[in-house]
Amino acid sequence: MLKGIHHVAIICNDYPVSKAFYTDILGCSVLDENYREARDSYKCDLALPDGTQLELFSFPGAPARPSRPEAQGLRHLAFRVDALDEAVAQLEQAGVAVEPIRVDPYTDKRFTFFADPDGLPLELYETAE
Repeated sequence: MLKGIHHVAIICNDYPVSKAFYTDILGCSVLDENYREARDSYKCDLALPDGTQLELFSFPGAPARPSRPEAQGLRHLAFRVDALDEAVAQLEQAGVAVEPIRVDPYTDKRFTFFADPDGLPLELYETAE
C-alpha cells in the first residue's frame, strides 16, 4: 500500500526567514511558490535531492508548536546525510545551534539535533558507511 513519503508539511511563523533557512542553509530547492490571498498565506513546495518534498506554509496567528516537554504527535523530522561532521560544520557556520553528536545504541549510527527558526526539532542522521 504505502510506497514512501511524498512530503512533510511545515507551518512557519516568519515565512521569509523560514524559506531562507530551508533553501539557503539546508539546500532545498523551490519547486513552486504561491501566495494564497484568501488565506493570507504562502505555500512553498521544496525538494530534497531524493525527491522527497517539504511544504512550507505560513498562516497568520498559528500557535507555536509545543516541543518541550515533548507532546503527542509527530516528534521530529530526520534528514539523511552522508557526512555528519561536514553537515554540522555547515549549520554552525550559518549560525545554527547544533546539539552534540550522539551514537544510536541500536544502530551504531551517529546523529544530532538542531531546530528550524520556529523551534521545530530537526535531526541529521548519518547513513554512509
